Amino acid sequence: MTPDDIVIAELIDEAQLSLDELAKACAVEPAWLVVRVQSGLLGQESVPANEQRFTSAELVRARRLLAIERDFDANAELAALVVDLIEEVQWLRARVR
Repeated sequence: MTPDDIVIAELIDEAQLSLDELAKACAVEPAWLVVRVQSGLLGQESVPANEQRFTSAELVRARRLLAIERDFDANAELAALVVDLIEEVQWLRARVR
């Protein structure tokens, strides 16, 4: 499985999802997302998680975090580091094109 296989959906638009909508889209409890927002791994740490609106890019990031945590039994910080590296590689590849 490659990192690109982890993502189930493509970015279609700049959707603005509530915490509950994001949790439902990721099939997790909202508390899982709140912990990651409060840790600075997802969304804006300075805004309370239940008041945030999440973009489609954050949906992809949340799904990647979840998949890495679940598939590799990784803690949240390690999963975030892996996701950061995946995102950077994608950005560099797009820049080369």
